[in-house]
Amino acid sequence: MSDQTLIKYENVTLCQQENLVLKDINVEIKGGEFIFLLGKVGTGKSTLMKSMYAELPLSEGDAKVLDYNLQKIKRKEIPALRRKIGIVFQDFQLLIDRTVNANLEFVLKATGWKDKKAISDQITHVLKQVGMHTKGYKMPHQLSGGEQQRIVIARALLNSPRVILADEPTGNLDPNTGQDIMELLYSIRRSGTTVMVATHNLNWVDMYPGRVLLCENQRLLDITDDETKIKSLS
Repeated sequence: MSDQTLIKYENVTLCQQENLVLKDINVEIKGGEFIFLLGKVGTGKSTLMKSMYAELPLSEGDAKVLDYNLQKIKRKEIPALRRKIGIVFQDFQLLIDRTVNANLEFVLKATGWKDKKAISDQITHVLKQVGMHTKGYKMPHQLSGGEQQRIVIARALLNSPRVILADEPTGNLDPNTGQDIMELLYSIRRSGTTVMVATHNLNWVDMYPGRVLLCENQRLLDITDDETKIKSLS
């Protein structure tokens, strides 16, 4: 873990369609941290993540993500912020009408890559990172759920992000495949990338040492050292 602060929220309030979701958020996240984000459905896990990549504006307070002030960020700056953040969802969201390679090429071209060799090399690099370098010519429907999720993680790694936000990345997978995905995410953090995983699965908290944040009663709590509280959630 590095000493550099990548994300800092001070007295932040988040609302969805004028409904209060989280208030008085105060949190600081550094490079290379592995963070679990826990909480029941509707307690604000996805809302918090959306605010981090400027999908949802702050209602109150101040926040900086990768040196971008979220209260002052301009619309034209948002794509640059998102290139530094890798986003992983549970429902894959791959383009079903093109191959794995074409899916990844589409993202690179959309984020400003032009050199064909550089694009090809980067696609090969991220597919190797996730153990899928032989699957580039497959269509999404030819892949298992776990393989599709690995491709989604590869896609998130394309622009060498400093932060990965994974929202229920194992939610649609069987336990063994889910563990494979968690192993992959945990290994990514060893390279200095900060990884935040929103999950309902408390088994992962036992298996992978990290920081533990909880969305509860419209608050964000750091319960990393509160084993009693963590166990009470099961």
